Amino acid sequence: MSTSPTQQHQKSRAKKAAFAAFIGTTIEWYDFYIYAFSVPIVFDVLFFPEGTDRLTAIAAGFAGTAVGFLARPLGAVIFGHIGDRWGRRPALVMTLTLMGTATFMIGVLPTYAAVGVAAPILLVLLRLIQGLAVGGEWGGAVLMSVEHADQNKKTFYGSFTQLGNPAGALMATSLLSLLVGVFGEDSFADFGWRIPFLLSAVLVIVGFIVRQKVEESPVFKTETAAVQQQNIRQKAPLISALHENWANMLLGVGALPVATGGYYLITTFATTYATDPSVGHSETLILNALSVASIVELGATILFGWLGDKLGRKPVIIGGSIATALLGPPMFLGLGGDNVVLIFLLVAVLRLAMSATYGPMAAAMSQIFRPLSRYTSVSLTYQMAGAIFGGLIPIAATLSFQATASIWPTIGMLAAMCALGAVCMGFAPQRQDTPSQPTLRTGEATA
Repeated sequence: MSTSPTQQHQKSRAKKAAFAAFIGTTIEWYDFYIYAFSVPIVFDVLFFPEGTDRLTAIAAGFAGTAVGFLARPLGAVIFGHIGDRWGRRPALVMTLTLMGTATFMIGVLPTYAAVGVAAPILLVLLRLIQGLAVGGEWGGAVLMSVEHADQNKKTFYGSFTQLGNPAGALMATSLLSLLVGVFGEDSFADFGWRIPFLLSAVLVIVGFIVRQKVEESPVFKTETAAVQQQNIRQKAPLISALHENWANMLLGVGALPVATGGYYLITTFATTYATDPSVGHSETLILNALSVASIVELGATILFGWLGDKLGRKPVIIGGSIATALLGPPMFLGLGGDNVVLIFLLVAVLRLAMSATYGPMAAAMSQIFRPLSRYTSVSLTYQMAGAIFGGLIPIAATLSFQATASIWPTIGMLAAMCALGAVCMGFAPQRQDTPSQPTLRTGEATA
């Protein structure tokens, strides 16, 4: 059956939006992971006083990660306002530029040996800027990919946004592993660590060009036209989000612990645990294992996005939560052993399971909310979950391991997060977009 020119244009537009979302989020997550993986490798030495206990320094480094996470809700408010009022595309161009600039600046920072306490202070400030940028990035990229897609393909196209996470992680771990191998650990700590941060400038230029070519969201244009036609002044997006969507936002936060905090447990904290002297694995080994797992996750994310359209988003996400809870203990216990093949396999299999919680999540989160104030609602929900679970869980895991010398408290955290995510996703609503029929209602705007 042939397709009409209109249908062909819509399909082409959806593909461009999905590709732009993928490129943009890949760059943003690359920037974020370069820091996260550098903390247990070199930042614990470069940005803290000589002689500081390793785990204490790493916990302080993860506190820099937490600052970035805690800044994300503010970024969600700022860029959500821009995205709900002036469009998804301008907000996304701003977040990409801001993130790339902050990452580049980390690459030229002086170390503690050069400027003393000013070094970690400057590092935290730049992490704050990165957090603001990421706070507005995910929600906008999700909406651009999901709102351009047909109703029966929203989960599939939305999963391209989710590909940015494993792709960014793959770029970060592969490049760090390569540079550690080329420079050696000592030379890498002297200068080589700066290279991944400086490369961010090139990536941002590429992402900027790609995003400039994407049309504005058709759902946003429809809703904006409805507001203008009825000559009604909207509430501020944040006020509208909190007034209309607060209950669904809480459900959304509860549905996201595995997709946010769980991911950092099995990547950044797992690196800390596996390279601890009590375990004894090399940084290169763990980075390579994470790189292989990221390749697996790239394919699995698209697969689970496709399955989300066929079987339903909720069953796929809930099933992934259950599988993650079951596979968490073998993965962490395997990291404590000497079987390299088993380590690679367990890390990859657990990331495969977590892809089921992450791949369909873009469409699931966007469809919890109606289009009005959706950018703000989606962004704030995701970033509050990130601040709570992604920002605090790695610190809690590191400190609990320091206090107990046991991995079981971390395993318990992951299991509890899986249970919470499955229950909340079960209760979360899923709406349908009808771009040709505006969803504006009298109660959603005020004169």
